[in-house]
Amino acid sequence: MKWWQLAALQPNVAQIIAEAEKKVCEQHQKIAAVSLFNQAKVLKAFQTAKISEDCFHASAGYAYNDLGREKLEELFSHVFKGEDALVRPHFVSGTHTIYSCLRGLLRPGERLLSITGLPYDTLTRAIRGKKQQTDAAATQHSLQLRPDEGTLQDFGISFASMALKDFREPRNENSLRKALQAPTKVIFIQRSRGYDPLHPSLTIAEIGELIERVRFFNRNAIIMVDNCYGEFVEKKEPLEAGADLLAGSLIKNPGGGLAPTGGYVVGKEKYIEQIANTLSAPGLEKALGAFDQKRLYFQGFFMAPHSVAEALKGAVTIAAALETLGYQVEPRFDAPRGDLVQLMFLDSKEELEKICRAVQSFSPVDSFFTPVEGNTPGYSVPIYMAAGTFVQGSTSEFSADAPLREPFTVYIQGGLTYQHIILGLAGILEACLAEKSD
Repeated sequence: MKWWQLAALQPNVAQIIAEAEKKVCEQHQKIAAVSLFNQAKVLKAFQTAKISEDCFHASAGYAYNDLGREKLEELFSHVFKGEDALVRPHFVSGTHTIYSCLRGLLRPGERLLSITGLPYDTLTRAIRGKKQQTDAAATQHSLQLRPDEGTLQDFGISFASMALKDFREPRNENSLRKALQAPTKVIFIQRSRGYDPLHPSLTIAEIGELIERVRFFNRNAIIMVDNCYGEFVEKKEPLEAGADLLAGSLIKNPGGGLAPTGGYVVGKEKYIEQIANTLSAPGLEKALGAFDQKRLYFQGFFMAPHSVAEALKGAVTIAAALETLGYQVEPRFDAPRGDLVQLMFLDSKEELEKICRAVQSFSPVDSFFTPVEGNTPGYSVPIYMAAGTFVQGSTSEFSADAPLREPFTVYIQGGLTYQHIILGLAGILEACLAEKSD
């Protein structure tokens, strides 16, 4: 019996995948080489930090002198080339992690400037609040910000954003010089595209070029990179390109599919201290914070270079296979990648629903559920989330998100094993072929 027969698939689906795999051999080899380099880097860090079984013991109460917590943060510092790190389960998401960084770094009267356009939905909400229609203005269809949510703007911190193409445009030097001067203190760079199909994911070389341009106009600004979805995609990380801080979620790439929750920040020690004061309280810094299930965080971080490589190999195969059927994808199978997210553009909501249902049906958990559109905290539009994952919301596992707005786009990401991604791809292809035959 063939694998596609066991999975109750049609033979033409297996043929499409086989042809796609032939096409992406060179990309797979490059991904494997990067993975080997990163695995060596992580292994060396484990050895340098002298990780032992004692590091896996749980702590309770205040958790003063927690060896495992301190060693885990030492590991992240080594691997991501920072002076210090804050790695905690107390960060509930990537958005919470980055918001905590911004609250720790910025003071009333100062400004945050994003040079990669508006950040993704949940972070934009945390920065400037939710726009809502007021009763008095209902007839005029005008909107105003809801006050007192605890957003950055509620604390007197201003915010501005600049489209990536405008930031790169040489003719904008005068406006750029003005935007980068006081009260601007923190420059924000989003490495992934978020839910913006027009925002490309950024490679380390591209991040380096942006940082060099910032430094030309303002040498003292704090440059922070949202590194979500980008960890271990390349041999280098943003601190090696000149960033001061990078941050992300542990249920994405660096958790290796094993970390049950949490986030991380790595960078200059003085900034980590400020952020730690925000996470706990001024004066407490990094000294407290009980930590359970530490083995999963250590093991997940060790597995991360491999799991990221599996996801990347799956993404390029998905791109090649979907291109064969005539679908527009981004990035293309042979294009440079700054993260592990694969976009698939669709013509209708109905087509989007079929793709998400296919991903859900080939999941190891909740495969019998049917994903439906729903309101998700922090987002302004309903979202389809197809994710039968072991850790809820873990995008290091094979999953697909799709906000219900045009252009209809499915964001496919993750995958703990290449083989599972291929099975998921087979389900997507069957849905696509059925759509074309209707």
